[in-house]
Amino acid sequence: MNELTAISPVDGRYRKKVEALSEYFSEFALIKNRIRLEVEYLIFLSKQGIVRKLTNDEEKILRKLYLKFDLKNGEEVKSIEKITNHDMKAAEYFIKNKIKGTSLEDFTEIIHICLTTWDINNIAYALSIKESLKNIFLKEIESVEQALTKLAKENKDVVMLARTHGQPAVPTTLGKEIFVFAHRLTRQINQLKKIRLTAKFNGAVGNYNAHVATYPKVDWIKFSKDFIRSFGLEENLITTQIEPYDNFAEIFHNIIRINNIFLDLDMDLWTYISMDYLKQKVKEDEIGSSAMPQKVNPIDFENSEGNIGVANSLLNYFCNKLAISRLQRDLSDSTVIRNIGVAFAHSIIAYQSTLKGLEKIEVNKGKISQDLKDYPEIISEGIQTILRREGIEGAYEKMKELTRGKKIGKDDIKKFIKNLNVAEEVKKELLELAPENYIGLAKKICDIKL
Repeated sequence: MNELTAISPVDGRYRKKVEALSEYFSEFALIKNRIRLEVEYLIFLSKQGIVRKLTNDEEKILRKLYLKFDLKNGEEVKSIEKITNHDMKAAEYFIKNKIKGTSLEDFTEIIHICLTTWDINNIAYALSIKESLKNIFLKEIESVEQALTKLAKENKDVVMLARTHGQPAVPTTLGKEIFVFAHRLTRQINQLKKIRLTAKFNGAVGNYNAHVATYPKVDWIKFSKDFIRSFGLEENLITTQIEPYDNFAEIFHNIIRINNIFLDLDMDLWTYISMDYLKQKVKEDEIGSSAMPQKVNPIDFENSEGNIGVANSLLNYFCNKLAISRLQRDLSDSTVIRNIGVAFAHSIIAYQSTLKGLEKIEVNKGKISQDLKDYPEIISEGIQTILRREGIEGAYEKMKELTRGKKIGKDDIKKFIKNLNVAEEVKKELLELAPENYIGLAKKICDIKL
């Protein structure tokens, strides 16, 4: 595939960033997983004594069908599908063709016996999600969480003007504000890791109809439990033809929450850059604008923001669409779930862009410090609160009259304090308040273990 001719940017412009996902979400990966499951089903039938016992060599021959599955094999399956017009049946016929003329030929009609397509597909997709989360997805998120934690601890002493409703509020530290995002990600990562993917393996409408008719003495409920658990999944024993996707939705909603944390972070960092609190490292040969040579644009955070939007649109649609199916089955979900990898890809592109942006920023301590000095009134909360502690009537209202909507200086605050009818030690306490030290436990918060 040439990135210049790809329709989707995931397979074109961004291919190198997300290529590892093709191992889990490509058509090739889906076919390979189907072969894997059909083979393991045959072996499981044998081990349970339902069909004849396979020799060790025969098991190796069968497993080689998916362990050594390559693009040429994939093309064979697709060629069969052109005739069958059924992708699952094509995988079944592929296995049949491969065991012809071997000691396994008596298993030809056992392949896929008692099953419906979705018995195989639902486990295949569950494994794609489970394994991609473990091997790729979570690692990408955790790399950003670690970078944020490091940045937070490095800047826990950088006192900064906080803004609520976009207006000067009270002081905080840059480190603590960054640490908020690290903490939010940690919580969502932990929740995502706890979600157990479920699967079904119970036939055409979930009742084991063919199973019982064909092998009536087998405990098929136990069989399906054991088979599903052998893949590290959790069985869902009460379904229609399909596993109802509820736990897929749990995962997608969790990822949406993670993505919204990234979006919030991207927008805050973008704003801090626009305020000159953060500067971006300049690469000599890079160009920020085709017309304005001076520009160093926050493109990484903007790229992340855009990809989050695409990912969340898809993930939200999956959650709303997949949970609904007409009666015991309709096929409208089939084309939808083929796009799970696309949503994952856009998410990962966003995470990588955010991380790249984090690696390029530098803290502009001079600008941050100057802003603190320009807004001495931000300690008015502390002053009025101490005065209330001392029982001064109308303490809040006095500070409101002095500061609200007005530009005042340090001297105005000092004069106000000196004219107060309070004990000298209280005046001293108030005079020691300054934007630089009115930060509560902001520094200590950055040392809380996540």
